Amino acid sequence: MNVLDTQLDGVKQLELSVFHDDRGYFLESYQARKFSALPGMTLTHFVQDNCSTSRQGVLRGLHYQVRHPQGKLVRVVQGSVFDVTVDMRAGSPQFGQWQGLHLSQVQYAPETTAYTMLWIPPGYAHGFLVLSPMAVVEYKCTDYYHPEDEACLRWDDPDLAIAWPEKRPVLSDKDSHGLSLKALQQSGALVG
Repeated sequence: MNVLDTQLDGVKQLELSVFHDDRGYFLESYQARKFSALPGMTLTHFVQDNCSTSRQGVLRGLHYQVRHPQGKLVRVVQGSVFDVTVDMRAGSPQFGQWQGLHLSQVQYAPETTAYTMLWIPPGYAHGFLVLSPMAVVEYKCTDYYHPEDEACLRWDDPDLAIAWPEKRPVLSDKDSHGLSLKALQQSGALVG
């Protein structure tokens, strides 16, 4: 497994080895000892696994929890997405900075030898836009979902200017009413 730094502190791309034969492929998506031994990682206790299925053009996010921040280990099981993280940590030198990465399923081809997952530590808002006809996204979480503690950052906040590949995504009611970074900051809804 290779660990690649991203432009945001602590957010890592994890490249997993894929092994092919005439039956298909195999990969080990998570193993606690290996994960905690990676450079810059610590032993992480996951308490919840989530899975979402979405059609093309659906944007889920940008979500985070304020008092119960969740670290997330994200992988795309089917399809492809544009995955976005935003630093919501109060006092962070990267506060309000975002990055977008393309994540996709394992390609069933013998020349495919690596598969990328994303580690997002606690303190980041997270969301994704589905680029393929359908996508299945799974993620492990380091804390339980606390609906009363969840905050939603506006996906199209002009101050963030996230370069989403779709300008008119399909949104849930909750996501269409996300707050701007300034409004969340003024209300004290930051992590840490």
